[in-house]
Amino acid sequence: MADPRGFLEVERKDAAARPARERVHDWRDVYAVDDPRKERAEVSKQARRCMDCGIPFCHSGSAGCPLGNLIPEWNDLVRRNRWDAASSRLHATNNFPEFTGKICPAPCEAACVLSISEATTGGAVTIKRVEKEIAETAWQDGYIEPNPPAVRTGRSVAVVGSGPAGLAAAQQLTRAGHDVTVFERDDRLGGLLRYGIPEYKLQKTDIDRRLAQMRAEGTEFVTGVEVGDDLSVEQLRERFDAVVLAVGALKARDNPVPGRDLKGVHLAMEHLVPANRECEGDGPSPISAEGKHVVIIGGGDTGADCLGTAHRQGASSITQLDYNAELPADRDDARSPWPTWPLVMRSSSSHVEGGERRYEVAVQRFLGDEHGSVRAMILAEVTVERDDAGNRSIVPVGEEFEIPCELALFAIGFEGVEDSRLLDDLNVRRSPRGAVPCGSDWQTDAPGVFVCGDAHRGASLVVWAIAEGRAAARGVDEFLMGASDLPSPVHPNALPLSAR
Repeated sequence: MADPRGFLEVERKDAAARPARERVHDWRDVYAVDDPRKERAEVSKQARRCMDCGIPFCHSGSAGCPLGNLIPEWNDLVRRNRWDAASSRLHATNNFPEFTGKICPAPCEAACVLSISEATTGGAVTIKRVEKEIAETAWQDGYIEPNPPAVRTGRSVAVVGSGPAGLAAAQQLTRAGHDVTVFERDDRLGGLLRYGIPEYKLQKTDIDRRLAQMRAEGTEFVTGVEVGDDLSVEQLRERFDAVVLAVGALKARDNPVPGRDLKGVHLAMEHLVPANRECEGDGPSPISAEGKHVVIIGGGDTGADCLGTAHRQGASSITQLDYNAELPADRDDARSPWPTWPLVMRSSSSHVEGGERRYEVAVQRFLGDEHGSVRAMILAEVTVERDDAGNRSIVPVGEEFEIPCELALFAIGFEGVEDSRLLDDLNVRRSPRGAVPCGSDWQTDAPGVFVCGDAHRGASLVVWAIAEGRAAARGVDEFLMGASDLPSPVHPNALPLSAR
């Protein structure tokens, strides 16, 4: 059984980050470990805090982990230093725990029973830290090996997109015995894992070693191919028995305020992608923050990624804007009761590194210099109002004022899948919010064509993408074989409690 006094005797300790003054000068992991043995011992101690609750909300798909990770089980195994068994239990539900252990915001911890009263319990179990260490230990000690199928079905599946949803679906279907080919339009595999998430948060070697495992299992990968153009829908249908759309939701939301066309005003991904390419060795980024006054419009995770990237590029100053009010430090049980995702103030590792955050302000227009480059931004204090239907409007309430701005980055979200010939030729419809809907079997309007990840649910978390990729794989397997033994962790209509 679990240690019933663990949370009373062991203080919660999060992973130690490298000093901010040091890490802003390189792209290494913010949480790089100097002594793996010491980290392993500390994580084993942290795992003692898990009580193995009668009802473990941490792995409930509606409140905690959508993958249904068997968190109390592998916490107890780590407590007893059974790292090989912990890896087995973790990989039973999660194809890529090294990704989620680094970049997932950990809804499991928000739903942990110990987070009901942090003043009494000391806070949730450090589930994310334990998960990351299980995955790292598994790689270091050789527990992770290729798992090819014993029997081939002779059925073929095309997966379009190599982000976390596409990779999860591909690995599940390959292990089920199908011949799987993953198509990626970029020159490298990984989707937003590769080119969206900065190197200091997720090292691309993590992606490469998992891809090597998948290749050894039999999954084939093709890069530099835009399906629908380079490979027509007719050719796709002729070659494959089923298709999985895991194309993401990369249609960025924009704001056409006056001055938007000035040089130096960009969408967030126009900044993040070339910065990641530079880390891959493709040469200097054409959009650099070096020596500039940078303003990031948007207070979410993408904005924080731009912030950390701008720090490492040597920005003169960085300001991050959010039209919402600043959130409280502690959970408000009236607004976000346990075990829902708490609406509280969060600071990423990038915020700790510096920069200013301004709330309840919105850009009104940009000002340019004689060369057509942005030099300043006009802001106004605003309030957010909603009508009876829930529609949001941003209303200026204060005087306008000017701040310096030589690089502006819009990180205000995404509007669904990008327009493409692939979706048009497949006759796949899009919902009003730009996503691709599907039935309970993950099949779209087009027979034999399935969807998962951000393409289906809109821009979301990596953990949800993996969960949907695994679930869609079962739908494909049932379509091809009439039945399936693959797990299905989530339903297409599943929503976290925070979104209901």
